[in-house]
Amino acid sequence: MDLPHHPDHPAPPCVLTRPKRQVAPIVFASAHSGRDYPPLFLAESRLDAISLRRSEDSFVEQLFAQAPALGMPLLAATFPRVYCDANREPWELDPGMFDGPLPAWVNSQSPRVGAGLGTLARVAASGEAVYSRRIPFAEAEARVRNCWEPYHAALSGLIAETVAAFGCCLLIDCHSMPAHPAHGQDPPDMVLGDAHGTACAPRATRLVEEGLQGLGYRVRRNDPYAGGYVTRHYGRPRDNVHAVQIEIARSLYMDEAAIRPHAGLEVLAARLTGLMTELAGRDWSWLRR
Repeated sequence: MDLPHHPDHPAPPCVLTRPKRQVAPIVFASAHSGRDYPPLFLAESRLDAISLRRSEDSFVEQLFAQAPALGMPLLAATFPRVYCDANREPWELDPGMFDGPLPAWVNSQSPRVGAGLGTLARVAASGEAVYSRRIPFAEAEARVRNCWEPYHAALSGLIAETVAAFGCCLLIDCHSMPAHPAHGQDPPDMVLGDAHGTACAPRATRLVEEGLQGLGYRVRRNDPYAGGYVTRHYGRPRDNVHAVQIEIARSLYMDEAAIRPHAGLEVLAARLTGLMTELAGRDWSWLRR
């Protein structure tokens, strides 16, 4: 499999698709569906294309592509998660990855770093080491400056604009999930994470949950995904900003082995478009404190 990349004309770090007119205080974002792999990164990696791409939330931005047509903005990263993870703090870095000491202010003790999944991933989704050698800290700085920061500048700007226009904002952070051992014999189709009720008003989470259940999907909350950095950082109900993470089972819409969408993608996208239509038409004034 060839990895998509643009050596001569790099893609922008993220794509923001705005509606002609925003009709609801809802923002959709996809931090992990990017698949623009820089050539230098490919040269540094010891893994093949499939192994690298297993870390993506592949095609998630396509599932929510109709949000702007329905009056809600959609932000999608173009850089791959394994290259720079926008759902982490900006400086969660593993010292073992680098060819010299890290600055004292770097967070090298977080559980994500310990698992090899910091802002720059040490391991891919398979658990295999990404790099064939240690890399300079300057590489991490460049990725944070050129990828992480522009993505979050766009996202925080969207949230601020939405709050200014509507008095509140509901951020729906869109992800996909592989099969998980914790799911047992009755795996969910979707997992909603609201940091156990701290990042989003319970009523808002419930409305999204009921909408998905009405489409026939099995939904769990906060198990095993309660929300990452984006949900916990932006979800501030006291400031009228609410965030809920949605994890979608990849088996619903893609061939996980081949990293290719199957016929289920069109079906799922149509159902999620129905859900977004319902959410866009609701009165969200109660979300303001």
